[in-house]
Amino acid sequence: MLEAVRRDEAYANLLLPARIRRARLGQADAALATELTYGTLRRQGYYDHVIAIAADRPADAIDPAVLDVLRLGVHQLLATRVPTHAAVNEQVDLVRRVAPKAAGFVNAVLRTVSRTDAAAWRDLVAEGASGEDDRLGRLESHPAWVVRALRSALAREGRGDELEALLQADNSSPRVNLAVLPGVGDGAQELAAVEGYAPDRYSPIGATADDPIAVVSAAGGRIRVQDEGSQLAALALSRAMPVRPGERWLDLCSGPGGKTAVLAAEALAAGAELAANEVIPARAELVRAAIAGVPLEVDVRVGDGRALDAAAFGAPGGFDRILLDAPCTGLGALRRRPEARWRKRPEDVAELTQLQGELLDAAFGALAPGGVLAYVTCSPHTAETHGSIGGALARWGGTAESLDTAAVVQSVSRHPLDLGADAATVQLWPHRHGTDAMFIALVRRVPED
Repeated sequence: MLEAVRRDEAYANLLLPARIRRARLGQADAALATELTYGTLRRQGYYDHVIAIAADRPADAIDPAVLDVLRLGVHQLLATRVPTHAAVNEQVDLVRRVAPKAAGFVNAVLRTVSRTDAAAWRDLVAEGASGEDDRLGRLESHPAWVVRALRSALAREGRGDELEALLQADNSSPRVNLAVLPGVGDGAQELAAVEGYAPDRYSPIGATADDPIAVVSAAGGRIRVQDEGSQLAALALSRAMPVRPGERWLDLCSGPGGKTAVLAAEALAAGAELAANEVIPARAELVRAAIAGVPLEVDVRVGDGRALDAAAFGAPGGFDRILLDAPCTGLGALRRRPEARWRKRPEDVAELTQLQGELLDAAFGALAPGGVLAYVTCSPHTAETHGSIGGALARWGGTAESLDTAAVVQSVSRHPLDLGADAATVQLWPHRHGTDAMFIALVRRVPED
């Protein structure tokens, strides 16, 4: 699994469930496999420092396949209850299958790691830090540039002192959260009857359960796995103002379809129409699968959102509501996609913000007068959030106005959210709200005179 993530750039959250199903693992074994995979990926940077000290050589000087084995072994030694002898012996057996000549090396490194306790290893890793951001990055397993970006985002709210709590939240195992599509069958009643049911604190359509995967499997598309923050982002658009029957909505960058499904259910209940666009054909298929449980005909098309033509979707006067869940660094979902922190680079931000700006212009151009655009990113990086939407608003001038996004999200939420002082935007946080770090900004196209 670790090899597939490293070599093929596979996504653990997509590949692991498929492998668990194929192996027909029971609940306990599946939980262990998930912890070993995600835990190792989340703490990979920290473990590489431990391995470098124990092996007396840089981690990048070790054969990648052998390094995967060592990372897994160090995770078991320092972060699980797996007995030392079992952790070492299992990894030595494993490396014999991928690099037989490295068995002695792996045995020696893991034995060295096992002779020092977890707290002492943190002190050893911290000793080599070049500064505070490097120290936090080493200990909390984030690249230093990501630490700086998160520090800046929190400081914008006057909460820079929450940085360490945020980094630690990124390394915690998130709960599996469920979205009960509103008005689609009796999903809410079904879920309320299952073991361990509890409604979400914020999302009015969200909940948790003891065995969420079993719930989803039995629900026929009426209940989905979806982060609470993603639910709030979709609902912020659909509930920003009362819906007039016949409204036309668009999910511009819709893959893989979680927010599309929520919008489809909301559109069905309100008598609105929904279309969806996705640039990658395989992800468009995921969108079609995601909305299969909603009895609403949704026009799903494949195309570059920057070349959006509302008339081609049957909306010559423009769309009344558009969701732009923009491509981004994904720094807000590091709990669920731990490999993302190691794949993204600082230079990616400039390319992504340019794309975000182009998509924003296309989306705003396809809005009907009086229409509402929801700009959403799963990243708190200020260049991708306030930078992108602020630049767009400057370009659009008096044709656009920011809505009180905070008031809308508060009105949707079951309980009050602890938000920053900027009413025009909402930034959710893993450590503060228990959600992915979703950014939401609602903008209205000013009606023509």
